[in-house]
Amino acid sequence: MAAQVTESDQVKQFKEFLGTYNKVTENCFMDCVKDFTSRDVRPEESSCSESCLQKYLKMTQRISMRFQEYHIQQNEALAAKAGLLGPR
Repeated sequence: MAAQVTESDQVKQFKEFLGTYNKVTENCFMDCVKDFTSRDVRPEESSCSESCLQKYLKMTQRISMRFQEYHIQQNEALAAKAGLLGPR
């Protein structure tokens, strides 16, 4: 039977997403927006905020990849310990 995601899990995941989104938005805004004398977003501010978001996304992707690699290595080590894997 496939695992089902409950409504409370979906709400929890959405809250976590919103929290992360708000944190990234606030950090990039604080780092990039310096001039409040105009309603328009200056090109420097726009460029800075885009770079900030790209950097965050790349960092998150890299961390996720390393996390997966670590868990694969841990699972292989446990399997080898249990004698489930042959020698490499």
